[in-house]
Amino acid sequence: MFFDSGRHLSLVELLARARARQPSVGYATVYRTMKLLAVTGLATEHKFAEGNARYEPAVAGHHHDHLICVTCGRIVEVEDDRIEAIQDEMAAERGFRVISHRHEIYAECITPNCPEKNRPQETDAHALKIAGLPTTTG
Repeated sequence: MFFDSGRHLSLVELLARARARQPSVGYATVYRTMKLLAVTGLATEHKFAEGNARYEPAVAGHHHDHLICVTCGRIVEVEDDRIEAIQDEMAAERGFRVISHRHEIYAECITPNCPEKNRPQETDAHALKIAGLPTTTG
């Protein structure tokens, strides 16, 4: 169920999906399973600005960053070789070699009447609590 989701799921969302298939599944079981999947490299744990952990299936040799809408909560995976090259150059200029990184870009979607605002999102935009952002949407 987790590997087929195609989303960044919180433990609460994973528990709800698991209970839909097996009502006796408990939070501790989901928590321990996801921690184990993360430790073994089968899942990636993210703690976006909202604070709670979200998980996505890990793909060996695949790296991507995240663009997160602070208005509707949509998460978009982005890959750009230019960003990766700039990070490597910046590190090398300062005497470092990049071995890992997480890049999260928090932005506002600019789509008029964004249809994403009307469906459940992967992250809680109101919980992001990014400095200077309004706490309610219009």
